[in-house]
Amino acid sequence: MKVVIQRSLYSNVVIENKVFNEISNGLVIFSCFTEGDTTEDISYIIKKITNLRIFDDEDGVMNKSILDTDGHILSISQFTLYADTKKGNRPSYIKALNGLESIKLYELFNEELNKIVPTVTGIFGADMKVNITNDGPVTIIIDSKNK
Repeated sequence: MKVVIQRSLYSNVVIENKVFNEISNGLVIFSCFTEGDTTEDISYIIKKITNLRIFDDEDGVMNKSILDTDGHILSISQFTLYADTKKGNRPSYIKALNGLESIKLYELFNEELNKIVPTVTGIFGADMKVNITNDGPVTIIIDSKNK
């Protein structure tokens, strides 16, 4: 499992020209699954996301987690995170888990994450426009295979 996390002041996801979901202060998470990913990968990633000290404290030092800030999460599925660009100029997405298996893990990921931090999503597989006011900017990449 691979995620890209961006600290956000405000973000939304637009589907069919309408705002589908939005958050203010919090995190935008793009996630992708690959062959062999399990609930253990999901648990590992959730623990990392919720405990990352990437929000400013009173002294302007990144010393707080999303748990300390009452922030929200916008979670977006993005199969392109497993793009392989080694050959040619057209990325291969063969390492991304197929849609039927991936949607199950994505939904479980969001359900478990929402138990800890209020989480809203886009629609799996939809054409989405994601607008992010990246705060910092702060962008972190986590791969559950690199523990």
